[in-house]
Amino acid sequence: MSFFISDALAAAPAATQPGIEGMLFPLGILVFFYFLFLRPQAKRAKEKKQMIALMTKGAEVVTSGGILGKVVDLDDNFVKLEICDNTFIQVQRQSIESMMPKGTFKAVTKKAVKV
Repeated sequence: MSFFISDALAAAPAATQPGIEGMLFPLGILVFFYFLFLRPQAKRAKEKKQMIALMTKGAEVVTSGGILGKVVDLDDNFVKLEICDNTFIQVQRQSIESMMPKGTFKAVTKKAVKV
């Protein structure tokens, strides 16, 4: 008899390897995280890429920095935005976050001039 291991534990048979049942829970967690995080992120990235490809002159957009502007000129990598009367900035195409409905830029700039 050993002082640290009881006789019952020493005589126990070796544990069997878990089969497919042991892999169901980890696989279930991976599938859950795929549908919760990865799939929606890939879908948003695809929609943004399509939006940037379809952008045209005259479109009203918001940049990732929150700047509202009207597209004046397009390049392969850059977009020239008019943010106020005769005030232009150039931003990368990838920094465009969303397109706004027509008339948003005009309404906001008109409101800013009154103040």
